[in-house]
Amino acid sequence: MVTSHEETAKSAATSRSGRPRRKALPLWQETILLVVIALVLALVVKTFLVQAFWIPSGSMEDTLQVDDRILVQKVSYWTGEPQRGDVVVFDDPGDWLGAGYEAEAGPAQKVLSVFGLFPTGGHLVKRVIGVGGDRVVCCDAQGRLQVNGVSIDEPYVPDPAATADARFDVVVPEGRLWLMGDNRGNSTDSRAHQGGPGGGFISTDAVLGKAWVVVWPLKRAGSAGSDHAPFADVPDPG
Repeated sequence: MVTSHEETAKSAATSRSGRPRRKALPLWQETILLVVIALVLALVVKTFLVQAFWIPSGSMEDTLQVDDRILVQKVSYWTGEPQRGDVVVFDDPGDWLGAGYEAEAGPAQKVLSVFGLFPTGGHLVKRVIGVGGDRVVCCDAQGRLQVNGVSIDEPYVPDPAATADARFDVVVPEGRLWLMGDNRGNSTDSRAHQGGPGGGFISTDAVLGKAWVVVWPLKRAGSAGSDHAPFADVPDPG
């Protein structure tokens, strides 16, 4: 039996299951499809899992330094709230960055940042000192913070004496946080905004995630500095 070229072509276009085989997409269409899928996946990762940020100031030195690139993970707060000692990134509540602040990124970088492909600015990073219900006081006779009556030794603070530069005695409202930078002498944090909207407290809803790792520069790659140990003996507010 002789098979014609036409029959052979029809046979090749039919799969073993008897269904016609799908025609392959042109290369340019396939490339566009792959790019779209990659961008959608990147957007999902940024929204729910991990997001990149850059550090524009020295308020968290020496834990985080100027121009560090960090990854912030969001999984920890899917079902829980920030804890004392967490280093968190949060949305500016309105005036912490100051009028006229602009993230150092060009148009292309801003587009990439939408998909989590470029470290973004325009947010703040601080350490959680007090959570809802906590009484935070500065300071004891040795210049240390007190949380619910317990004095805190903070190994991540480069100049502990600077902690006592601003005195305060606050009770953190439920659903709010009291945040401070590690570089106490150079950090405009909750202490500096007690007279502003929110009284210096930040809503837990404003927190984007927990600082996870430093990824750049490579010589500083590693943990982003969350430390719960100093708060281990702090009792829950009662």
